[in-house]
Amino acid sequence: MNWYEKLKQYFPIEEMKSKEHMDLLLEEKGDIYNKDEGPHHVLMYADLPDFIFVDYIFVSRDARGQGLGKKLLEQLKEKQKPIILEVEPVDYEETDTEKRQRFYLREGFKHAKSIGYRRRSLATNEINEMEILYWSPSEAGEKEVYEAMKHTYQEIHTYKDKQLYGESYQPVEEVLSLKEEKELIEE
Repeated sequence: MNWYEKLKQYFPIEEMKSKEHMDLLLEEKGDIYNKDEGPHHVLMYADLPDFIFVDYIFVSRDARGQGLGKKLLEQLKEKQKPIILEVEPVDYEETDTEKRQRFYLREGFKHAKSIGYRRRSLATNEINEMEILYWSPSEAGEKEVYEAMKHTYQEIHTYKDKQLYGESYQPVEEVLSLKEEKELIEE
């Protein structure tokens, strides 16, 4: 099974980019967009000057619990830049979501509680909500993470979207939101 098929079997359709989209990113943005693939994993990420964005990380079921996911994240942490990723909110009926979040929290990632992420899927036309997690060697703030996510959305997620999908994703202002500190306190 090729790398894209592995990702497609693991990630929900509303989170998946098309193979053409990912191939185009690897080809035209190969200076920043990377694929690390092995027999038991696929890691797709953007290595930008100020941060790393993990687009997809997959570890096969038979290799889970053996430290492979931790090793992949450690390799990224060695670059000494903030690492940002999107993860599904915990759904207690879907045990993988809880395990996934626990794994990232164990690896030192934090929830960016002030950042909202709601995007309409071009595949399903449904609104897909994600949580933003981040790790930082220098205690980057959520405002920096928000700016990095805006950049990622425009540079990676919506790259040539109209050409690839026949329509465009929503503008970044409709997808990402940043709550002020006082709004968080009131919740």
